[in-house]
Amino acid sequence: MYASIRALDDLLDSLPAVSPSRLRQLRAFRGELARALVDDGFRPARRSLTALLDAPVLQRYFEVAETGALRDRLVGGARPPTSRATNQARRDCLDLLLSAAGRPRLQPATRPWNREPDTRPAVILRPTPTPGDLAELRRRLAHALNARLDPGQARFTAMVAMVLDTAARAGELAAMRLDDLDEDLTTVEVRRSPQHGTAPARPARTDLLQLSALTTAALRQWLPARGQLTAPLQGAATALWVSLRSNHSGRLDAHGHATMRPPGLPLQDRGLARAYATGRHRSAVGDLLPPKMEQLRRALTTSPSVP
Repeated sequence: MYASIRALDDLLDSLPAVSPSRLRQLRAFRGELARALVDDGFRPARRSLTALLDAPVLQRYFEVAETGALRDRLVGGARPPTSRATNQARRDCLDLLLSAAGRPRLQPATRPWNREPDTRPAVILRPTPTPGDLAELRRRLAHALNARLDPGQARFTAMVAMVLDTAARAGELAAMRLDDLDEDLTTVEVRRSPQHGTAPARPARTDLLQLSALTTAALRQWLPARGQLTAPLQGAATALWVSLRSNHSGRLDAHGHATMRPPGLPLQDRGLARAYATGRHRSAVGDLLPPKMEQLRRALTTSPSVP
């Protein structure tokens, strides 16, 4: 057992009497923290209670916990995201433990579930960006590429630029491979995935599309970062869009610990959707983007963006 969890157990034992329901919530909270520490990304938090209750650690914990990856049992054969009520109980437990540990409650702007403080104006949701929005989006993305981006920013910028050029669906992005790009990163092959509804099914096709200077520049920042992420993996790593950090697989090993997936693995549809949502929240272009990537794609099919 990690030193921080032993200290947490001592803290829990020292709490004054709480209701049975709160006690169950605290035990669940403790269990999630213990399962989270199996991930090497939480290694610094293993050494002490102080490290465990550090704000960046708590931010990462809340991000993982709310996806459902830290559930101790499957729900319908999976680990779905936790409910709003569970998320609130988790936050209440944190406040209780911080108080018991003699630490100040986190201020609203620094609470982990609020992510980092954001001084930008509130984002106005735009389900369908206008042609003017799309032009301004390209301009701002190009400006951002004048600086060296971190891997998350580089992936997000390249992904949005690729959608602007190709109107690709999430599944079509997930299917992209390195060899779909030409050597100078000016064209891409997109394997179209027709949606099967009431209309007659259309055969799949592959489009060879020209990439804008924006997308080429974004890929030139993303591909070196991608290479570093995939370098430790065994076997060929061909997917264009890959994960940035290790994450829970949703399965437990024989000892009841969450099994981990390394960084650099291919992103599937849901992973791409999460990457878009996270990037939109943290990006300076969030006010121009709709909440979902599919809404951006649909805007392009009605008001095409000119590269």
